[in-house]
Amino acid sequence: MKVIVTGIGLISALGGSLEDSWRNLIAGKSGIRLHQPFPELTPLPLGLIGQKPSELTMLTQMVVASALQDSGLVSHADDCAVVIGSSRSYQASWEILARQMHEDAANLPVSSLENWLDTLPHMNAIAAARQIGASGTVLAPMAACATGIWAIAQAALLIQTGQCQQAIAGAVEAPITPLTLAGFQQMGALAKTGAYPFDLHREGLVLGEGAAVFVLESAELAKQRQAKVYGEILGFGLTNDAYHGNSPEPEGKSAIAAIKQCLERSCLTPADIDYIHAHGTATQLNDQMESMVIQRLFPQRVAVSSTKGSSGHTLGASGALGVAFSLMALKHQILPPCVGLQQPEFDLDIVTAARLSKIRRVLCCSFGFGGQNAAIALSDRHHI
Repeated sequence: MKVIVTGIGLISALGGSLEDSWRNLIAGKSGIRLHQPFPELTPLPLGLIGQKPSELTMLTQMVVASALQDSGLVSHADDCAVVIGSSRSYQASWEILARQMHEDAANLPVSSLENWLDTLPHMNAIAAARQIGASGTVLAPMAACATGIWAIAQAALLIQTGQCQQAIAGAVEAPITPLTLAGFQQMGALAKTGAYPFDLHREGLVLGEGAAVFVLESAELAKQRQAKVYGEILGFGLTNDAYHGNSPEPEGKSAIAAIKQCLERSCLTPADIDYIHAHGTATQLNDQMESMVIQRLFPQRVAVSSTKGSSGHTLGASGALGVAFSLMALKHQILPPCVGLQQPEFDLDIVTAARLSKIRRVLCCSFGFGGQNAAIALSDRHHI
């Protein structure tokens, strides 16, 4: 059964909507700025949506509403599933609570603990289901930076196996918290000036906020209601390195396996892919491993870019943002640029400025901590 994307809701440091973010991305702009959201930490380049860190619930409500509006859905199917993931979820709320308890546990107001159940990791997906009154399956994937693609893949599988006709799927991340920043800084993973994926002088990742949610439908339902179509989800691959907590397996064996699995399920060969939306975190290890994998599997002419130089690394939401930008590339037949890249280290056809191109099939990749690998293949609406 074909799975079609009929609606997209997106918010990022690049813009408050899908259109704004896309327009700024193809103009080569970046939403990354120097910020100091917490006085105890030094200023850092961050991809903030506003002037201060965003709140998870607000981001979720906005993108879910935008996706539904974009899809033209007046009412959803009775069996509509909700699959919304996050790698950090409500961590910001827990950090605030922990700080309050540490500072004055004896006088901690009861109100602080009244709604603590609402901040458990899976409750954001449940809140989205309640927001739209969806009573079908609810899933809340959590797979580090592979979360977004994993969520879309799970939703597609529910439709393919006939468990539902429609799903709201994606990922939301509000990761700008003292603990997240301090943790990445302690690892030496954070950039000092900006994100420069695949650059010889890349410094590391820049954390960003963001969310992308999609309306997925069976081709039959989309046709029945004459919905507009962004594209089709052809297939996906999900593997794990079983190697290390935060370093990718140096040979990229599991990453290669995820991509091969995705292509096989999609009935594609590497030569069929016109564009790869790379994970491209701008860390030394990821970009090196990912470049090696692309060089090993794909023809040299395949166009590659990472959009993290403009949006920042939105962790669990990054794959969902990547899928949204990939679908926009298919819709407009424009390759999005790898913003921030000055001097490429790797022999790849990296898109440095937006350009018109014939794009039929794209591959979007995510490689997360713990060796979580995810790849998803998409095709344009003309093949449906």
